[in-house]
Amino acid sequence: MVILGFMFNYMLRVNLTIAVVAMVRRENDTNTSDTFDWTEHQKNDILGSFFWGYVLTELPGGRLAEVVGARRVFGGGMLVASVLTVLTPAACYANYYVVLVLRALLGFFLGATWPAILPMAAKWVPPMERSKFIANMMASSLGAALTMPVCGLLISAVGWASVFYVTGAVGLVWSVGWFFLVYDSPAQHPRISIEEKIEIETKIAEGSGGKGVKPSHVPWLKILTSGPVWAIIITHGCSVFCYFTVVNQLPSYMDHVLHFNIKKNGVLSSLPYLGKYAMAVIASYLADRLRRSGRLSTTVTRKAFTTFAVLTPAFLMIVEAFLGQDPVVTVVVFTASLFFNGAVTAGYLSNGLDIAPNFSGTIFGMANTLSSFGGWLSTKIVAILTEEEQTFEQWRYVFWILVGAYAGGAAVYLLLGSGELQRWNSATEEEANGKEMQPLKKEKEIIA
Repeated sequence: MVILGFMFNYMLRVNLTIAVVAMVRRENDTNTSDTFDWTEHQKNDILGSFFWGYVLTELPGGRLAEVVGARRVFGGGMLVASVLTVLTPAACYANYYVVLVLRALLGFFLGATWPAILPMAAKWVPPMERSKFIANMMASSLGAALTMPVCGLLISAVGWASVFYVTGAVGLVWSVGWFFLVYDSPAQHPRISIEEKIEIETKIAEGSGGKGVKPSHVPWLKILTSGPVWAIIITHGCSVFCYFTVVNQLPSYMDHVLHFNIKKNGVLSSLPYLGKYAMAVIASYLADRLRRSGRLSTTVTRKAFTTFAVLTPAFLMIVEAFLGQDPVVTVVVFTASLFFNGAVTAGYLSNGLDIAPNFSGTIFGMANTLSSFGGWLSTKIVAILTEEEQTFEQWRYVFWILVGAYAGGAAVYLLLGSGELQRWNSATEEEANGKEMQPLKKEKEIIA
């Protein structure tokens, strides 16, 4: 359900990036009933408005999941987002500003979903298996890979509006299944055996070295002054800025610069996401195996995979800046770029669960807040650089910006990153003893 959840999460997010190619009226276009006279700035504002809402709920969503559980936060966000997706065509025909508001609301409800899943992982997944679990989050790339060609086929067959009706309906069906099948912890699940519950909880306790008692309050000052936390936040911001630039803009680049038709555009735009998911699974399996064997420490593992995942795409963007007019080169470069970037699941993306599993949702919420701003910024940068006419020369500036962002993220993580459990993750000895004594006090009160 988690894999499907992240697939459909991104399906609801990226469906517009392929549909908008067919929605915007071109010069000499005789079909005016089903297309809209949006400027390049307006089109990018619609794509970017998602992040207006998305940035608001990242941190609250992570913290809320730590308090009330990921089941409600993730499932509720997906349910409302699916309804909003079905309403998107009506919003488009109503008014340009209605579309902006609806996309911002979509971002608002999906923004809480990503950080919400980490607190659930902290309760269900033993520490030495968490890289593999985090690879499930890269099912978002698989969702994007499937959405692109399917949307292209739907648009060619029955028009762009069908994209939103079909993807919204899929999200609604999944939401029902999520609330029926998923629970926040082994202790709450009514359909697994006592033996399995004990085994999971024992492995998690052993993996935390007996330091799993959660503090009674969030140590905000220690979190905000932690170098390893900022390594995650900044590196994630840089990596996701580049990712969103590709997600939101690759279909337009293939349409305006490489002149692919909508069906071919959808298929080729999907290839990078298939590659990213494949690498996420491979790298996460390898990272957990290296850590379990003792060959590499958690710190070295996270730094090695993070560096590989963000520096390799930087070199590939240099290639694109020089050879990107060739359609074959572009397809190979972007597919390889996102393929290698998938290794972030074995790097910084799993790192919050290493350093502070009790506050992993809060940390990832902080990181995704910055990356959400980067997602909005990427749409504005592309709009400014390609305002007059979309040419390869204008896009070359975009590719060089991506080189700088990738390289900057790698440098920060190498300097500040760590895989060690932070002391502020656990309650002090006094707090822990107090929590252990509470049940005894209640028993005495009952006896008295």
